[in-house]
Amino acid sequence: MLAYAFHVLQEQGYAEVATEDFDNVAELLAAILSRGVISQVKRGLGREYAPRTEALSTLRGRVDVAETVKTRAILRSQMVCDYDEFSIDTPMNRILKATMTLLIRSDIAKARKKELRRLLAYFAEVADLDLETVDWHMRFDRNNQTYRMLMNVCWLVVRGLLQTQEDGSTRLANFLDGQRMNRLYEKFILEYYRHEHPWLRAEASYIKWALDDDFDNMLPAMHSDIMLSHGGTVLIIDAKYYAHTMQQRFDKRIMHSGNLYQIFTYVKNKEAELVDVPHEVSGMLLYARTDEEIQPDGVYRMSGNRISVKTLDLNRPFDEIRAQLDGVVTAHFAKETACS
Repeated sequence: MLAYAFHVLQEQGYAEVATEDFDNVAELLAAILSRGVISQVKRGLGREYAPRTEALSTLRGRVDVAETVKTRAILRSQMVCDYDEFSIDTPMNRILKATMTLLIRSDIAKARKKELRRLLAYFAEVADLDLETVDWHMRFDRNNQTYRMLMNVCWLVVRGLLQTQEDGSTRLANFLDGQRMNRLYEKFILEYYRHEHPWLRAEASYIKWALDDDFDNMLPAMHSDIMLSHGGTVLIIDAKYYAHTMQQRFDKRIMHSGNLYQIFTYVKNKEAELVDVPHEVSGMLLYARTDEEIQPDGVYRMSGNRISVKTLDLNRPFDEIRAQLDGVVTAHFAKETACS
């Protein structure tokens, strides 16, 4: 999921991770981070200009006269200089170094720890960092885009590894809360379809309200999780990652009504948007499968539109997950699949 969600499928190292078995989540994240850092080292660690102040025997940058006099550097034939250095000692590299150090202290295999220690050698010029002080709201651009996946993995590690009070060792907490996992689940599905079915238009787009006039003050924005389209055929997918996919009412297991109302609203407003062209708009609630005995599964015809409720079993080999996602495309874009 992380590999699709953060666009690193082209990296061979991540493909190798999928073939390994892991005893815990810390092992998995350590393997992903290790592969990512190896890849980053090969292309070169990111560098930034960092301000430095140092007493030097030769002039560099700007002389700090006041500090030179204050420290009596002139008596040592030196000057205190302020200058910028193009260095690997950047905030993101500091986070990588600190996170790898944290993982080395966690409950992972000795071979994995040894691999991380070898990688730390490339960060010898990078300063240490207190991970509690990190501001995770980062800006990514063309120069540091390859760090996006690495920073997300670091965030997961830092949020998940907590110091125990007994012996100072590190354990993994239940850090993947519903909201964060739901966002990752949505992004995974969207990026899977973008990568594996490029002939489809896959996007998380806004849907306009079908208004009789242009007055839309105070109306909430309708932002779809995933919208697949080809020609006039449109499938709107609302991805849901819940601990419980069904709710109980009067001793009866039923679907979450709010989710059904939401996808129906999306479908009908999108259909109104396409009223002037040939079209077929469908909707789907795609739940992540849980271990509950009853799972939502059904296809309904509502006011002329097909509304499906399905589950995606993530606790399966990836080939089977792929088959489930590809089956959605086959079911809704059968004509387009044949043509492509």
